Amino acid sequence: MCMNCMNFAEGWSREPALSHSIPRRRTLDYLAGGGLAAWLAAQPAAARADTPDDETVRIGYLPITDATALLTAYAKGFFTDEGLKAEKPTLMRAWAPMVEAFSAGKFNLVHLLIPLPVWMRYNNHVPVKLVAWAHVNGSAITVGPHSNIHSFGDFGGKRVAVPFWYSIHNILLQKALTKAGIEPIIDGSTPGPRQCALEILGPPDMLPALAAQKIDAYVVAEPFNAMGEATIGARVLRFTGDMWENHPCCVACVPEAMADKNPVWTQKVVNALVRGGQYAEANKDEVAQLISRDGQGFLPMPAKVVQKAMTQYAGYQPYLQDGAIRHVDWHDHRIDFQPYPYPSAMKLIVEWLKTTKVAGDAGFLAKLNPDFVQSDLVNDTFVRAALAKYPDVSGALKTTRTETIAI
Repeated sequence: MCMNCMNFAEGWSREPALSHSIPRRRTLDYLAGGGLAAWLAAQPAAARADTPDDETVRIGYLPITDATALLTAYAKGFFTDEGLKAEKPTLMRAWAPMVEAFSAGKFNLVHLLIPLPVWMRYNNHVPVKLVAWAHVNGSAITVGPHSNIHSFGDFGGKRVAVPFWYSIHNILLQKALTKAGIEPIIDGSTPGPRQCALEILGPPDMLPALAAQKIDAYVVAEPFNAMGEATIGARVLRFTGDMWENHPCCVACVPEAMADKNPVWTQKVVNALVRGGQYAEANKDEVAQLISRDGQGFLPMPAKVVQKAMTQYAGYQPYLQDGAIRHVDWHDHRIDFQPYPYPSAMKLIVEWLKTTKVAGDAGFLAKLNPDFVQSDLVNDTFVRAALAKYPDVSGALKTTRTETIAI
């Protein structure tokens, strides 16, 4: 393994201590496989996400560009502008520890993969509310430097890492594999010639695994794709934003009790998030520097890698030549920051989850009505008010759109 990858993988253990009932090394598989409900049942009521204890903004995030709006809002003082006290954001290595920490009340503002709050609320009864999108696009499928994978049909017999079963990454990858005649398998067995084995890895662990050839590819948020390109010569096979135009990936979530019982606090939080996203959208190079290890150190990657992950896209000829980008006519970017939670996207995700392979008991998915999920999980009142106060560049809030998919 390259020295950069070894250094990259080590030293990221700043997340809060996890429950002693679940060894740290098993937490990811345990929660992903359906253990969250059992874990929650064992927690004291006072330590649950449904019991807000103060108004200090306590942010949890993964070291990915999906967190940019939250990190920018903190770094630029937008929470302070709203009259809020905010603690320095806490870095987490993987999604399962993030879910556990939020559910235990350690955080009251997080960014989550958009299918995650669906799983949390309807399978595990975690009182979570989705109040805004954190960003659109911002992910890719990346293969090793010497890989013979040039299309989804080449994934037969391969192993691919996904960040969590309940993720846009898992959904889109499985749809692409199935369309190419490759069966995704998630049971840990050795894949056959027309099968592809999927496994969960936290984003920081993916690049070292790819460098060591323990996996053949990964699908993940930036800047891990850009980091793979920069450090080991990995290659972007396809940007997910070129498969589903301006798709949501991470969303901003708060405890339901905060949204219901303290709407003034929640409005101030969303105001700051909207400002953070708008500032990042207008100043991507500056913000990349700001959140990188060369700036305030929220992401442990150099500024040039984070800047690549935010800005290098359609004008970069290798992406066009290799087919990583096929829809230049969409006029999209590698990542953008748009906070409004379009109902059409959430409804599509709920429908797609019903046919996506996930670990654990997924019986709850068959019973979910997409319209109900949109109205019950999502509260767009705060983001509407924030966008009225801080209009985006268009000057008009659009609440509907057409979903464009080309997998």
